[in-house]
Amino acid sequence: MENSEELLNFHFDNSFAHKLEDFFVSCKSDPAISPKLLKFNHALAKELGLNPDLLNTEEGLAIFSGNKLPIGSEPLAQAYSGHQFGGFSPLLGDGRALLLGEVIDIRHDRKDIQLKGSGRTPFSRGGDGKSALGPVLREYLMSEAMQTLGVPTTRALAAVSTGEDVLRDTQLPGGILTRVASSHIRIGTFQFATTLGDRNKMRDLADYAIARHYPRSAEERNPYLSFFEEVKKAQSFLVARWMSIGFIHGVMNTDNMSISGETIDYGPCAFMDAYAEGTVFSSIDTQGRYAYANQPAILSWNLSRLAESLIPLVDENQDKAVELLTQSIEDIPSTYEVFWLKEMRAKVGITKENHGDVLLINELLSIMEKDKADFTLSFRSLSEALQGNDDAFLNLFNDPELPKNWLLRWKRCLEKQGQLNRITAKKMNTINPIYIPRNHKVEEALSASVHNQDMQPFEDLLDVLEKPYEESPGKEIFSKGAPFSKTTYKTYCGT
Repeated sequence: MENSEELLNFHFDNSFAHKLEDFFVSCKSDPAISPKLLKFNHALAKELGLNPDLLNTEEGLAIFSGNKLPIGSEPLAQAYSGHQFGGFSPLLGDGRALLLGEVIDIRHDRKDIQLKGSGRTPFSRGGDGKSALGPVLREYLMSEAMQTLGVPTTRALAAVSTGEDVLRDTQLPGGILTRVASSHIRIGTFQFATTLGDRNKMRDLADYAIARHYPRSAEERNPYLSFFEEVKKAQSFLVARWMSIGFIHGVMNTDNMSISGETIDYGPCAFMDAYAEGTVFSSIDTQGRYAYANQPAILSWNLSRLAESLIPLVDENQDKAVELLTQSIEDIPSTYEVFWLKEMRAKVGITKENHGDVLLINELLSIMEKDKADFTLSFRSLSEALQGNDDAFLNLFNDPELPKNWLLRWKRCLEKQGQLNRITAKKMNTINPIYIPRNHKVEEALSASVHNQDMQPFEDLLDVLEKPYEESPGKEIFSKGAPFSKTTYKTYCGT
C-alpha cells in the first residue's frame, strides 16, 4: 500500500526549470510559524489530478505554507522586467512568489503551481517577500469568481494564514496563496530577455512559450510573428471580457500581463458598481492610467512592448521586422473591437448583426453613465424588461425618460430577429450575471476573516459566486448595488 507521502506526490514535470535556466533563480520559502489552512479548492485539486482528501490535511498544510517541499518540486523565483505605470524597470522578478513546479492536469494541460507570499527571494528588492492575509483571500475570491464568469484567469488552490504578522502601514496577519496558472510567463519576461542582449536566449524563451501555449505557431512560415498574433488575440479577448463585466484590473503593467491571456495578479482590482468610464480603484493609480475606459488602449501599449522584444526574431532585416510587427500592432484596436462587440451584442440579446448595434450599445452606456446606473444590474434587468417588467430596468435611473426611449428602440431591434422574447431573455441571463464580487461584500468578507477569524461571510459570498448567473432564493443581499458612500472605494496592492 502506498504511503501518504507518495500519494501526495504532485508528479511535477518542471520544463521551465530545465529549459530556461537564465530566467529564474532557485530558492526556498521561509517557514511559517503557526500555519492554518483557511480555504482549500477541492474541485481544482481534482482537475489538477491531485488527491484532495490527502491535501486537505496537515500534510497538505505543510506544503501550502511552504514548510515542506512536495516530491519533485524545484522551487524557483522567475525573473522578468516590466513597465510599471509607463516607467521601465529592467529587473523585477518574483519578489514574493515561488514556482513549486508544473503538473499535467486531467485534460493533459500543463499548469504551474506557485506559492505567493512565502518569503524573500533574490528579487524582493528590500521587501519581506510575504503577503498580508487580506490580499491572499481577495485573490482567492476574485480569481475563482472570474473562473465562474468565464474569464480566463489564474486559479486559487489554497489560502493559508501563517500565524505571524507582516508590517505594512500597520501590523497585519500574514497569509500565503497557492496559485495555479497555465504559466507565469509575462510580457515582462520577454522584456527581460531583451535586457540579456542575447538573441539565442530570446529565441529559447519564444520557442518555449510557443510550444507551451501556441504550438500551431511553430508550423507557420514566420512562427514568431504568428506567436505575436496569437498573444494579441488572447489578450484582446481577455480585455473585452473584462470590459463586458465591468472589471477593472487596476495595474496593467507589462509584468502583470500573461502571455497565455489569463488574468493574473489580483491586487488593486475591483468590479464597477455605478457605470463610469473613468472609474479607478487602485490607490496607486493617481493619474488614472488604468481606468476602466483606458484598458483597451493599454492593451495596445503593452502589446507594442512585446512586439519590440520580438523584433530580432521576426526577421533578420530589422526594418522588415518592424514593418511586419507594426502592421499587426495597428490591427489591435479592430481585433479588440470584434471581441468586445460580440460580448456586448450578446449582453443585449442581439443575435443578428446590424450596423446600428454599436450606436445602440453606446447609447445605453451613455445613459447609464449619465444617471450613474449600476453596471451589472442594468444588463441583468434587460431580460425582465423583455418579458414585460420594464420597471426592473427603469427603476435603476433617476430620470426614466431617456432609458424608456432606449428600451423602445431596443425592443424594436430585437423584434426583427424573429426570436421569442422568453428565449432571448433566457440566453441573456446566461451572459449577464446577477452576482459579482460586490466591493462592499468583498470588504465585509475580508474584514470578518482577517480581524474576527470568521470565514463564514467569505464562504457565503463565494457560494453565490460559484453560480453567478443563477438567482438563489434568500441571497438577494448579494445582488444589491453598492450602498451610498461619500468616499471613493480604493484597493491596495498588498506588497
